[in-house]
Amino acid sequence: MTAQTTRTGGRRQAGQARQARQETSGGRRAAGRGARWDAGVVAAAGVLFAVAAVVGHALNDDNRLHLHWPPLLAHYKLHFGPGSVAAPLVALLIVVHGPALAARLPWRRLLLAGWMSALAWTISLGLIDGWQRGITSRLAKRSEYLTEVDQVTGLGVFLSTFTDRILLDSENNWTIHVAGHPPGALLTFVGLDRIGLSGPTWAAWFVLLTGASLVPAVLVTLRALGGGRELWARRAAPFLVLAPAAVWLGVSADAYFAAAGAWALALLALAATGRVRAPWAAALGSGLLLGWLLYLSYGMVLLAVPAVAVLLLAGNRRPLPWTLAGVLTVTALFTAGGFWWFDGYFTLYERYYQGAASDRPYAYFLWANLAAQVPVLGLAGLVALRRAGAVALRERRSGWRAAWREPRGVLLSLVAAAVLAALIANLSAMSKAETERIWLPFTVWMLAAAALLPRRSVRWWLAAQAAVAITVDHLFYTGW
Repeated sequence: MTAQTTRTGGRRQAGQARQARQETSGGRRAAGRGARWDAGVVAAAGVLFAVAAVVGHALNDDNRLHLHWPPLLAHYKLHFGPGSVAAPLVALLIVVHGPALAARLPWRRLLLAGWMSALAWTISLGLIDGWQRGITSRLAKRSEYLTEVDQVTGLGVFLSTFTDRILLDSENNWTIHVAGHPPGALLTFVGLDRIGLSGPTWAAWFVLLTGASLVPAVLVTLRALGGGRELWARRAAPFLVLAPAAVWLGVSADAYFAAAGAWALALLALAATGRVRAPWAAALGSGLLLGWLLYLSYGMVLLAVPAVAVLLLAGNRRPLPWTLAGVLTVTALFTAGGFWWFDGYFTLYERYYQGAASDRPYAYFLWANLAAQVPVLGLAGLVALRRAGAVALRERRSGWRAAWREPRGVLLSLVAAAVLAALIANLSAMSKAETERIWLPFTVWMLAAAALLPRRSVRWWLAAQAAVAITVDHLFYTGW
């Protein structure tokens, strides 16, 4: 009896050992296949960007594309500045210490650390161009908002006549960026001026501080929708901080738009999951922000896609009336003031095709816009999107409905919503070029997919992200 038991136990142990070896071998093969796919994605992205550059330069006779270095709005010029030292040092600190700190810091400290680290990274990249050219003068250019601040002498007159000054042939027409956005964008900088924070330096600090705050906003959203579990948010944190997108988040009003959108979704997630004392107040705050976003940029209407995703992931529609009330309140105020959103949008459409859009070929930018995202997302972002797609396909085959509200499913769903919103923008023909900054409200959510990257290689991927951003900022004057 004892001998038979011993033989049976031995056979069981041998079987378990064989199974373990097979699982290990299968895991190694799967990892090898994944690495090959990752390498393929990196190579394909490099080819896409190179082809877009070659074709773009070929098409750009007589500045047809209105770009100096297509597919990017940038000037090619190798240059150096104080950030040439500061950016690698900041990157090194985040690469070495970021993953460990993200894993163990108390939650609130992590949010603050993420915000401050993103701010340091963005400023260090801007300093590659120098303090004045890279930071303080970006919003003072003739095409920017600050040049029109003194034109706003009364709110009623400003709102009621805003649309009249959009077209190129209108009297005293607005500068490019003011005409290209609803009046809320200019009103933001007018408000700063009226409270004593006037001039390009204060405007730059406002954009830098708000833009960097999108990191904690994304983390709050992931945690809330993940049932309070923080694993995927913590894994995403270093990649959100050390994002190549910071090249364009630095002193670009689109960074402010992206952050406002991120906080609108964060408040909506907190309201829908009941993770605040007054969910109705969070929902109302989300609606007010979403409404304000409609008057910051016409393209922010597409933020409805991830907003709907948030409500579906939470499985709770109760915040919707409060959110809609917030949106309608902002809309009613602007309409009562004399600005009708649809009039502004369709007049802008006409203005858009009075200028560069009439020359820029839709067939080129339909795919070159995607190529422009290569330096924005970086190698880790592109590989992470590939892995997110692969995971989503596997989950769909095994029963997606059971997995989409799990923390990883939440991450995948938000990434998918952001990708969908960007693709709709691409098809709209209102995003011909400059998508490296225009799509920032969507690409920041795509970067969160980097949480899916293998833990053993996180530091290598972070280093790759830093290398992309530092290289781009040394080779190009991007304008933002």
